[in-house]
Amino acid sequence: MRPVKDLLATEKGYSPITFALLVACASSGLTVYLLQEHSVFLQWTVLAHALTGIATALALTPYFITHIRRTVGFRRLPSMLSGVVTLPLFIIFAYSGLHLALFGQRENQQWLLDAHIVSALLFVLLLTVHLLVHFVFLPANRRNQPGPKFPSLTRPMLVTVLGFNLFIQVAIASASFIYQLAEPDYSDQPVTENYLYNYGPHPFRPSQTETSSGTFIDARQISNSHRCMACHEDIGNQWQASAHMLAASDPSYVTNVSLLADNKGITATRYCEGCHAPSALLTGELSPGGKHGGIAGSTANHEGIPCMGCHGIASLPHLKGVASYQFQPAEDYLFAQAEGPLLTGINSWLIRLNPNQHKLDMGRPLLKDPKICGSCHTQFMDKDMNNWGWVKMQDDYSAWLESPYSKQHEEGFASAAAVRCNDCHMPLRPASDPSADQDGQVRAHQFAAANTFLPLLRGDQQHLQETIKFLQSNKMRISIERPNRRDALQTLQALDESLRNFDEAPYYYYLGETASLNIVVSNNGVGHNFPGGTIDINEAWLEFIVLDAEGREVYTSGAIDEFNYVDKDAYFYVSKPIDRHGKEVWKHDLFNRVGEAYKRVVKAGESDIVRYSFTVPSWAKSPLTVTTTLKYRKLNERYARWALRDKYVKIPVVDMAWDSLNIPLRVRKEVESEARVSSLDR
Repeated sequence: MRPVKDLLATEKGYSPITFALLVACASSGLTVYLLQEHSVFLQWTVLAHALTGIATALALTPYFITHIRRTVGFRRLPSMLSGVVTLPLFIIFAYSGLHLALFGQRENQQWLLDAHIVSALLFVLLLTVHLLVHFVFLPANRRNQPGPKFPSLTRPMLVTVLGFNLFIQVAIASASFIYQLAEPDYSDQPVTENYLYNYGPHPFRPSQTETSSGTFIDARQISNSHRCMACHEDIGNQWQASAHMLAASDPSYVTNVSLLADNKGITATRYCEGCHAPSALLTGELSPGGKHGGIAGSTANHEGIPCMGCHGIASLPHLKGVASYQFQPAEDYLFAQAEGPLLTGINSWLIRLNPNQHKLDMGRPLLKDPKICGSCHTQFMDKDMNNWGWVKMQDDYSAWLESPYSKQHEEGFASAAAVRCNDCHMPLRPASDPSADQDGQVRAHQFAAANTFLPLLRGDQQHLQETIKFLQSNKMRISIERPNRRDALQTLQALDESLRNFDEAPYYYYLGETASLNIVVSNNGVGHNFPGGTIDINEAWLEFIVLDAEGREVYTSGAIDEFNYVDKDAYFYVSKPIDRHGKEVWKHDLFNRVGEAYKRVVKAGESDIVRYSFTVPSWAKSPLTVTTTLKYRKLNERYARWALRDKYVKIPVVDMAWDSLNIPLRVRKEVESEARVSSLDR
């Protein structure tokens, strides 16, 4: 064992830098704790605290080991007890601090930050108590000796502590001042020169989009999804498979937005781009010389609806839709726009170390409100676009609002049982993500819905199967009502007809008889009308097939022919928009739309009854098998062939719900006349 004098010399050697780091760590930590406003100074202080904290933990470890070895044989009980209590606090404080420095703050580990703050405060407090106890219980002969009473507190050590901390404070202040001089200057001017205001003084009309500054947005403040994925990799991968990410590169959208630009000019594409490519709209690309989101190679085409496309929405000016949101850029952290690995690494580290401002910017309460979805999933067309007048189009938000899922139409409309958009389209899923909840789950960013052809085009079989599974998740139901007949023979005994329950009567059909069946289609799980969205180009219909016992076709409706077209006489759930000449607007060229010939949907919580009639042929063998299926295809064949062009694929048809019923057949016996029966009796 080393002599006590040697251990004391080693401890004194550790003391200056150890205590200098401890004071710097404590002072910077206290500053971070007390300062709430996001600022450049605070961020440099966070960095200083993290670095000095790591250094403090590393320096205090050998110091404490040496100190314990030196004092293990002491008999001063108060000093020993205060030291014993201080040591575990150091372990908690050091471990929690190192964990936060290495891995950052995570949403489901708030307790770790709390433990770090509490243990750090108690550690400093008890360390002070330990030193005071050591002084109070010094032997009288040592207390009366000249010189410092604390072996560790020497004049060189005090000079080191004060000098080091002064250096840290000067470094933080200097770095803050220099950074603010070189801070990136964001442009509030449009990307294109001579930006045209064809729809009035508002820069984004006919889109309903606003910005918090009232000006344009620098592309770096919205088209930065790759930076988000540095920390949120799982969520980013989900988003990359989503229709949101593909909103501008979707070949059907490319065809339609290009058609709009060709007919009404690129400025008219602002109507579409606020939802499909917000970065093109907000940066001022949509003017002659700029690129709309449908142009391959553009940033807007690549990102579609970027992360900030939703997370940058601060408020909603109104609920009429057509991108009716106000965009507000997030507050920058240091080196937010740097490209080098070192500076981008520091930026990511800072966000993980102190994510408070990041959570305020990215986790706005509005993101949990269905209204935010309504800003784009609600649509109207005004005279500016169709040269006719105001026309209401898709409105999934109002349909949800009127549904039983919103709870808005009940007396207790504030019920917590309300089912929101993200409860269905963004279910909770396990993810290794800093924002994961206590169960390690995040809101899924694939945005499960009904688009089956986009994952097919990308070759993403996993997302395609998840979409099909979502469509088949029992949200729509279909049933065949069993027929009943008043002339059904139930017993040979004559009965009072008023006693009969016709609902329980046996059902069957006679050969040659005209049969009628009711099909009930129920929307028991879709939170809005079915179908939703662009129902003029989506395709939902009923397939109704009747076969006899030998599999021969008795009747069919809604079959698909050899050219992949659905029977035109099928029962469709669809909207038929028309132009000013009364012709169908089948190309989704909405700027020609002035109304609709008809619209058939099934509202949430309601049912639709469809009646089919057919004649039972004389050759049919009993029983008949009646099968009815609710089918869905993302795009109807006519539109798909026109819009997808060289990227056309055979879009899968999804059977969302089905029912089947066997119906017996009988031969109707001839009833002889009373006159003939009398003659035979004679």
